[in-house]
Order: sequence, then C-alpha cells, then structure tokens
Amino acid sequence: MKSRLTYLSITLHRQQLTPIFLALSIISISAVDAEPNAAKSDQDKLAWKPKEAVRNVDLEYFKVPEGLEVTRWATSPLLYNPTNIDIDSKGRIWAAEGVNYRRHEGRRPGGDRIVVIEDTDGDGVADKSHTFVQEKELVAPLGVAVFDNVVVVAQPPHMLVYTDMNRDLKFDPKVDKREILLTGFNAGNHDHSLHSMTAGPDGKWYFNNGNCGAIFTDKSGKTFRMGGTYKGGRGEWYVDNRSVAGQKSDDGFIWTSGFSVRMNPDGTNAEIIGHGYRNSYEHATTSLGDLFQNDNDDPPACRVSYVLPYSTAGYFNRYGTRSWKQEKRPGQDHGRAHWRQDDPGTFDVGDIYGGGSPTGIVFYENGALGEKWDGLLLSAEAGKNVIFGYQPEPNGATFKLDRQDFCTTNPEGQFAGSDFIIRDQKEERHENWKGKESPTQFRPSDVAVGPDGAIYISDWFDGRVGGHADLDDSCSGAIYRIAPKGFKPNIPAMDFNTTEGQITALSSPAINVRYSGFKGLAAGGAKSLSAVEKLLSHPNKWVAARAIWLLPHLGDEGLQKCVAMLDDKNPEIRLTAYRALQRADKDFLPYVKKQAADQSRAVRRDVALSMRGLPAAKSTEILTAVAKSYEEKSYDGNDKNYIESIGLGAENHENEIWLAMKKELGSENPEDWSDSFARITWRLWPSAAVGDLKARAMSKKLSHKQKVFAVESLAFIDDQTSANAMLELAVDTSPVKEEARYWLFRLGTGTWKEFDLMPELKKRGIYDPAKIVVNEVLAPAPKDKPSFTSKDVLALTGDAKRGKDTLMRCIMCHQVEGNGPDYGPFLQGWGQTQTKDVIARSIIDPSADIAHGFGGYTVLLKDGKKVQGLIISEGNPVIIKSTGGLTQTIPRSRVKSVKPMKHSLMLSADQLGLKAQDVADLVEYLKTWK
Repeated sequence: MKSRLTYLSITLHRQQLTPIFLALSIISISAVDAEPNAAKSDQDKLAWKPKEAVRNVDLEYFKVPEGLEVTRWATSPLLYNPTNIDIDSKGRIWAAEGVNYRRHEGRRPGGDRIVVIEDTDGDGVADKSHTFVQEKELVAPLGVAVFDNVVVVAQPPHMLVYTDMNRDLKFDPKVDKREILLTGFNAGNHDHSLHSMTAGPDGKWYFNNGNCGAIFTDKSGKTFRMGGTYKGGRGEWYVDNRSVAGQKSDDGFIWTSGFSVRMNPDGTNAEIIGHGYRNSYEHATTSLGDLFQNDNDDPPACRVSYVLPYSTAGYFNRYGTRSWKQEKRPGQDHGRAHWRQDDPGTFDVGDIYGGGSPTGIVFYENGALGEKWDGLLLSAEAGKNVIFGYQPEPNGATFKLDRQDFCTTNPEGQFAGSDFIIRDQKEERHENWKGKESPTQFRPSDVAVGPDGAIYISDWFDGRVGGHADLDDSCSGAIYRIAPKGFKPNIPAMDFNTTEGQITALSSPAINVRYSGFKGLAAGGAKSLSAVEKLLSHPNKWVAARAIWLLPHLGDEGLQKCVAMLDDKNPEIRLTAYRALQRADKDFLPYVKKQAADQSRAVRRDVALSMRGLPAAKSTEILTAVAKSYEEKSYDGNDKNYIESIGLGAENHENEIWLAMKKELGSENPEDWSDSFARITWRLWPSAAVGDLKARAMSKKLSHKQKVFAVESLAFIDDQTSANAMLELAVDTSPVKEEARYWLFRLGTGTWKEFDLMPELKKRGIYDPAKIVVNEVLAPAPKDKPSFTSKDVLALTGDAKRGKDTLMRCIMCHQVEGNGPDYGPFLQGWGQTQTKDVIARSIIDPSADIAHGFGGYTVLLKDGKKVQGLIISEGNPVIIKSTGGLTQTIPRSRVKSVKPMKHSLMLSADQLGLKAQDVADLVEYLKTWK
C-alpha cells in the first residue's frame, strides 16, 4: 500500500535470495528460525519492546451508518503494526505484522510475526494473543490467509504455506510443514510487491502483486514474465522485471507488472486475470465470480474498479516498456491519462476518487449487518482515514460504483500526513483534538468479515502514510469491529468433515472459511448434491450462488443442473453457471453460440473472454456474433469493457478474426463502415486493416473526427505497414497531417522505435532537425493581483446571451463552436458541473487552480530562447503547443531544460480586458452551455 506501508528512503542490505528460487517446494526451517516456538515466553522471543506506550484513536471520532457502531476489538500489545488480517472459522483473527517495516528493518531482531488474536469469553473484546510463527525471513509481510489449518503468508520473494499438522495454532518445524508454494516476486520490504491470498467461489486461490513485477513459475511448469519499467521505492529486488518487459509468458501472452493470479490451491494451472496495476494492495472476489480491486496512483487518481479478466488497468503500455506518463495525450485529464482510458486495451477505470493510499478490500455478502448491506464492497483508504462503501450495480459490461464513507474518523476531510496533501495540517488542528490522538492517525490497513457476520478493520495507526516514512515508535495497532448496536457474536460450529458442517462453512460470511466448505463438498461428489441443491433456493442470492459453482463437481446430475441454469430467467444465474462450467474445466463450447446472443451484455462479455486462447477456427464465429450484438444491442460508444472483451478474446488471432468480422459487419468500402465496426477495428489492432484505415483517414466523405480516429487506430497497430501508412498521412497535403505527425514523433521514439522512422521523416521533408526554426513564444503572467474578485462577480446579474458573445475572446486558447485551437480545457458542458464561484475564479485568476493536464512548461533552448506551452511529447523532438495553437517541433539537441511553469498558460480576466460584468455574463452562459 502506498501508506506508511510504502517507500522508505534508505537502501536495504540483505543477503540475496535468488538461489532459493531453485529450492524444492517443501523446505524445513532451521532451529534458529524456529526459536520463537520454543518454551520461552512470547516477550522473550521478541527481544523487542516498543519505545512508547500504546496509542489509539478515540472511538468518538468514528462515524458509521445509523444503527451500527464501532467498538475496539483488540489493541496493542495483542498485536503490533498490522499489515493484513484474516479470520478463521472460530472467529480468531490472524494478523501479519510489520514492526520491521522499511527503515526499521531489524527493529525486531527475531523477525516479524503472524499472530493469532482471540476473544476467549465471547464478550466482543479480544483478551488473548500468541505467535503462530516468527522468522527472521519475515520482514513486513503484506498478506496472511487461513484455510482451516493451512496458513499462507506473502513474503517476497516467496509465497509461503505453513500447514499446522497438529492444529495447535503454533508452527513447530518438527511437526508442521513449511513450503515455498511459489517464488520469484519482487521485492523485499517493499509495498508494491506480493500481497494477500483469498479463495474464490470456484475453489481457486487468488492473489495479487504490485508493479515491482515478478518472474515466477507455477507448479505446472509455466513461467510468467511480469515486466515493467518500474524500479523504485528501494527495498530488495530479486529479479529484473525490466529485462522481460514485452516478452511473452509461457501461456503465449504478454503481461505487465502489477497483476492478479488465479490458480489451483496446489499452485498448478496459474493464470493471470488482470495486469498493468500500479499497486493494487488487495482484491475481492464475489460469489458471482466478479473481481474488484482498489489501486494506488501517481497522485491524484486512486481508483476502485471491477477487474475485467485478462485486461490491463493501464499503468504501463501494453508491453510494459513505457509508463502512462510517456503515453499521456495532449490536454488529457489526469485520471484518464493515468489509466490510459482513451487507449484501446484497458479496462474501465471505475471510480477515480483522487489522492489517497488504498489498502485492504472485501465484499460483504451476508451476516450481522442485515439485508440492507448485502452486496457491499468495502475499500480501506489509509490516506483518507476512511473505509469507502460501494454497492456495485451491473452496468453493461462493467459496474456502476457510487461511493460513500462507510466508516471514517475524518468526515470533514481535513487530511494530514498523506502524499497528496500540499501542507501538513496537523498543528493547526491540534487544539481541536482536546488532548486526544488525532483522528487522522486512523490508518486502516485491511478490512475483513468474520464468521459472526461483523466487519473487522485493522488499524496501522500513524501520523504519516506514504512518503518513505512511518512515525509511530509505539508500533501501536488495533482492530475495530463494526456491527449493529448491542451486537452479541454468535459463530456456528463447523465440522469440515461432515456435509452439514461443510454447508455451514460454505454459507459463512467469512470468505476463506467458505473455501473449506467448498473443498469438502466438491470432494464428496454426487453424495453432496442433495445438500447443495437445497442451498440453491437460499433467499440470499450470494449464498445461493455459491452452490452453483459446486454443481459441475457433483457428478453428471450436478453438471446437467448447471447446464440447465444457462437458460435461467436471471442473467446473474446464467452468468454464474457459465463461469462455473469453465472453472471446473467442463466443455462449455456446446453452449457458447446460444450464450453469445444472450440479452445480457455481461453474459456476452464473458462469452467473448472465454474464447481467449482458442484457435481462430473455434472462436471466430462466436466473437463475430458478440461483436454483432455490440452493434445491434449495446453500442453507445461508452461500454469500454464490452469492446475490450472482444479484443481479448481475439488476441493472437486478430487478423483472421477481423477479416471474418469485416465480411459480416463491415464493408469492402471502408468509408461505409459503421462507427461501431470502426471501434472494433481500433481495439483489435489488425495489420490487415492498415489499407482500409489509411483510406478512411484520407476520405473526403468522412468527418474530421472519423478520419482522426482512423489515424489513432493505425497508431496502435504495431507493424511496419502501419508505420509506413502513417508516414504517408503526414505529408503536407494530408487532411490529418498534424495528427499523423504527432503519432510519428511519439511512436518513433517509443513503440515504433525499431522501425527507424527519423531518417524517413527527414527524407520526406516532414522533419529535418537542421532546418527547424524555433520561434520564441511566451505566456505572460499577470503583473498585478486581480482587480476584482469572484464575490464582486456573483453580486452582479449575468446575461447568458452577452456571455456567449464574450466567450469569442477566448478562442486563442479554447475551442468555441469549432473555432479556435484544441489548446485549453474543453468548456462546453464544463460549467454545468461547477459552482458559479469556481467558474468565476477560474476566469479571474486561472493560475489559482490549473486543470490537470493543462499545466504549462517552459522549454529553454541552448541559444537562450524560451517557448512556453503544453508539452505534447517530451521525447526527441520535443513537441510543444503554445497560445493560439502554434505547434513546434524542437530537436532535443537544442534543448537545455524543460521545466513546469508557475503560472497558468491561460490569460486572466484582466489580461483579456474583461470587467466584472463580462465575467458574470460568461459565468451565466457557461452554466447553461451543454
């Protein structure tokens, strides 16, 4: 997490562990490693005591929905610095600790711990804890998962598995087993590394890793090369993820750093189900099989998203060779740029909520909170002292995610100690805390649901989150419980060896407890069918869905019942049944043709995804049918995930599939293509389409927007023929020469570097560095303070008609009804989302709050000239667009420096000669301009 669990500015020195990668899967630890489990007391084993007394945020600061309450379930010394938690079938909380986090590595000489915390008398307050395992190799592990007597710990470079053979809740190497399940994950004592494991409703195990990347081999012998350009934040790096960027993994696909994995519990048949993250700290799988995650940002674009299987979040380009910053488009909104939302090949961004430090996440399906909260996605946000709540609603091929503060200590949003805060507000707020700990010290590291149906939150507690630092020398930690007022925990007994106990476990609110139920019922085969069938009629849809996943495992009768559900009236049941067949490795191909025409966009999306990896002979007809439905039933130009699912299903067979789609959906005359087929072409990246796209770009029939889109489509086809076509579109007589030249300059030093475009640009007279004449262009800053304020403006009555006329003064920077350059922010519709005060201040003093993506830069040349404007490309050449839309290409050899400007490129009201009444008129018009 990019919280206090983020970077530290020291270099860590530990012995390299690369040779361990070659170790056998089962490894015994030494007696020294096992020292904490000897007869000594826990305190003796720790050989460590915190420097300060225990500290906690006062309960009075916690705000939760009406009818619920927050209680403190556990606090130090029962646990310290909790990084991640899980809850077993008896309600015991297992916590991974990070006392040795970052610059404090070695603070606890015996290593960090996995600790077990208990409420032995059932009064709702923990009263006992003990060490399950402590090892020197455990250094701020970021994940712990408990599956009955199997405990999984994320400790880079390894995913460790401890099996408590005698079930005494203490690891003893003489009796118990310690395995390295998988290895090869970057990096040690680093927050962008290996994270927690959770079980899915399909009986698979799921985990994720941040953008430190990995090179790991599953137990089936497949090696996955998770490459990317990132290597920061210090820590200890075990593999060179940058060296494998752009290389295919053994499954035949290219993946990038920051990823999610689904696999069998024994480590076989691993598959990447999402990639291109920055640092997704954890993810949550629902009982319908949907995966949600939160993800960190380069501020301010943190997000909570539905993860479209196999797609990328967009932090890197599709090869992992360039970051989003290098791929940013001119004038692009920061959030869309950060997650490459305007590029083909990325999944829908979900909810971007700004700066922050997201950590644990869980999906609440059933339990003590009541039906109102069933289907609640909870996302811990340490930077903002909050647990966000969402109740995702299906929306085409993705989900609508409306955010609320489910639990917070800081409802007024006066944040402190976070990277996205310009200044630390701690001192000015201190007197309001009445001598108590600051509510901004609440740093939720994880959130989980117990078998009692309550919600539990682990608190890392600190005055700092992110920024390479932690400040709390007490290492205080706490676990808070959210439950109905007056709640009394009631955990049903579960015998995992009986069908009744397995059904009870499968019905549990606690996700990893459910796995034990699934495992036992699946092993029972046909004998389990009767009990599982009864669960299908459970009034809670999430509990009922868990039974669907089991049906294909329960003999021929169970399989046929699952197949029959493909015709159910409820699209969620049809979707879950289809997924269950796939995950159980049953033949789903006999049913794909019918499902490809399903009324549900989500079902059709999953059908397209299921074609991935199949030969084109088997997938072409189905993908064409899904694409046809895109035109007939769902095309609105906005369902990014739907078109992405078609592209993912076609991957590695794009040309063959696209040519078949062209016959069915397109036309031999590319000018006659529908906009939806043009967008399908944009996503498939088929080199077979190069000629048609070039023809569309040169068309006299199509609109300029359609022609520009054809140029953009060419830019994402990584083929020499596409580069050649782009060169031909860059000539002076081309209607899209400016757009083509932009892509040539950007790609020529990026994805198309191997095509050696620069000599060809010179040969064609498009770009000759020796002949470039650079004109100095300055954007002057206002000389004085504004002559009037927004208060003065709001005191006047504006006239929208006059405001429309006045707006024409702004066409040096803004497009107004087709006039003016694409330079400043697009204003049409903007005013409807802003208050009048904000609009007025933006006009009066544009430097006070510069829109993301429109910060100006000064290019200082070696001859002393300055060019100020928007940087279009910072490669070679530097491309900059200045006031009035003047675009210049500047050879990098002539540039001395490129630095951000301190003032806006936009002229102020005074500079434009606008009076207070003029601004009032503008405000009135912008509020109504749709």
